Amino acid sequence: MPDAGYRDQREPPMADLTTDYLGLKLRNPLVVSASPLSRKVEMVQRLEDAGAAAVVMYSLFEEEINHERHELDYFLGRGALSHPEATGYLPSVAFDGYGPSRYLKQLERLKAAVHIPVIASLNGVSAGGWVEYARRIEQAGADALELNLYYVSVDPDLPGIELEQAQVNLVRQAREQVSIPLAVKLSPFYSSIPNMAQRFADAGANGLVLFNRFYQPDLDLERLEVAPRVVFSTSEDLLLPLRWVAILCRRVDVDFALTGGVHTAQDVLKALMAGASVTGMASELLAHGPARIAQMLLEMENWLEEHEYHSVRQMIGSMSQHAVDEPAAFERANYIRALGSLDHRLV
Repeated sequence: MPDAGYRDQREPPMADLTTDYLGLKLRNPLVVSASPLSRKVEMVQRLEDAGAAAVVMYSLFEEEINHERHELDYFLGRGALSHPEATGYLPSVAFDGYGPSRYLKQLERLKAAVHIPVIASLNGVSAGGWVEYARRIEQAGADALELNLYYVSVDPDLPGIELEQAQVNLVRQAREQVSIPLAVKLSPFYSSIPNMAQRFADAGANGLVLFNRFYQPDLDLERLEVAPRVVFSTSEDLLLPLRWVAILCRRVDVDFALTGGVHTAQDVLKALMAGASVTGMASELLAHGPARIAQMLLEMENWLEEHEYHSVRQMIGSMSQHAVDEPAAFERANYIRALGSLDHRLV
């Protein structure tokens, strides 16, 4: 009898799911997006065991870094005034509870506990010294850094061109801080997404993540309060990033990650064909647990074999705008056609 590792030579080889992202060799395209899933080492180990190729840590926010700095300045200043003769005096303050210190320790724990790449995430938009924290993240062992540009402009006197240039400058500053690969997670609300994508690439981004999901506040009519609300994505949310990955593929020389709306093996396959090297997933895992990764990988392997694909690399970009017979389908023509398809529903 053959042993457990035996494979009949007459059987076709399993499809190769490996892919490349940010210079990292990944065993498949399923990456865990930034989310609370990375707050527990045991959960990340379960995700790795289920087949996750990499994990993006939950975001460290600009506000957390600035808060820690202000606290440090306050206590050091108070100590110096109280004991001017004791130049080496440091008050006993526990910084472990603040975001930045805890974040670095969690990054180190994850790197020690798993073998898959761990990608750190910095979230912020304003100019300032907080970007220098990227260097400490690199020193803590991050395999790459994702810069999450999440900003809601409420100032009518702030021109969009100034905001966009400020974000490009931030990417350039982050690139100056680290030598590890840098990805930028951007918003879908720029007036010209292709132009911003190219500017981020020129500023030093190795990859672009499409798109950041903006969580919209709700109104509580009973308490008359603004209430935070988190709504999980669905596969319908895939369409927006799918379109833009397909348009940007081969136009901007970076790796693409598609996130938001990835819930099934079919969603992953569509993202790859559009031009993404990897897909980010969080909502599906928060709802159904790490086992979903193993299920989706099996479904992907079966699909690739049934359709005679030997590897994931074969399909990346195969249905991008440059590759399809009708490129206009990704532009205005699709809008006209979609509206026309409603005619038959009229009574």
